[in-house]
Amino acid sequence: MDCGCVAQERSFLTKEEKIEMLKEYKDSLEQETKGVAERIKELEKN
Repeated sequence: MDCGCVAQERSFLTKEEKIEMLKEYKDSLEQETKGVAERIKELEKN
């Protein structure tokens, strides 16, 4: 089952590779969330 969240060069990934890709995607989303929260705080100050 492919999550569709990250472009892949190969068609068949190992379970470990899928897990690593999902962890990286999760980290990216968490960083984006932090950035959004910071931007909201900046806008609320003005």
